[in-house]
Amino acid sequence: MPELGRIYWTRQGLRLAYSAVMIWLAVAVMSALTAKAAPATGAGPSAAAGVLRGMVEGVAAAVALPGVAAVVLGIAAAVITGRDVRRRDPVRRFTRQQRREGMARADGLCELEGGFGRRCARPAEHGDHFYPWSKGGSTSLQNFVAACARCNRAKRARIPSPGQQRRMERRRREHLPPSASVSVGERQPLP
Repeated sequence: MPELGRIYWTRQGLRLAYSAVMIWLAVAVMSALTAKAAPATGAGPSAAAGVLRGMVEGVAAAVALPGVAAVVLGIAAAVITGRDVRRRDPVRRFTRQQRREGMARADGLCELEGGFGRRCARPAEHGDHFYPWSKGGSTSLQNFVAACARCNRAKRARIPSPGQQRRMERRRREHLPPSASVSVGERQPLP
């Protein structure tokens, strides 16, 4: 599923860009606050107000560009999240038949990574969406992954990386017959 890689890297890029903008914003505020202010003439409340006004204006000017960048990234994230909500499969729970077939395909063992790219050795207790339902993953046998409680909680609603997808398909090739489908992950189309 090449779409999974594109989605994963787009979200990682947004996270990285947002972190960079927040650091930029913090540095801009700190540099504006530590900048030398013009000496105030006279004494009293009007001189203090002038210094304070100068500091506020300096900070406002320094954060204008990083603030706009943060707003643009926020809007981009909202659009992506809105598309995920529109993609959601109306059925969230796997049917008994899907669950039975998925657990049999996994031989009753967890299919997720237990460490160092190897398959977890615990018995499967849950049927999980490999591509999270909340992010538009479909409730189908192709998106079904048998998982133990620990691995299911650890995965949460994160989008798996393309590397995780390849390793999952490789592990399935090891225990499934050659004629069986090893592909994993399926996303609901946009309505």
